[in-house]
Amino acid sequence: MKLLVLILNKVEELEHLLEKFERHSIRGATILSSRGMAMALENYMDGSFLGSLRAVMEPTREENRTILMALKDENVPVVLSIIDEVIDLDAPNTGVVFTLPIDFIKGIKE
Repeated sequence: MKLLVLILNKVEELEHLLEKFERHSIRGATILSSRGMAMALENYMDGSFLGSLRAVMEPTREENRTILMALKDENVPVVLSIIDEVIDLDAPNTGVVFTLPIDFIKGIKE
């Protein structure tokens, strides 16, 4: 099994993404509101370089979403394909996805 982590900056695509997961019988995601480091630092360093940088790069975005999914190995390519259909992760400020091995899990059905 793998833990798939998607940090989604384009939060407007979340509903579309979840609908596609559902159509492919991919369920069980946990969705967290999250903020990047530059955004968090801006709150503490008004007038700093990082605060100015964030204001120029992404003036209206306040949060992103972190999606966590415990997946069977064979479902990882399906989920990655869906993500690629909905979001162009090669474009700046869209998101990041990665997987980690799960060596123990309890509380979900496989």
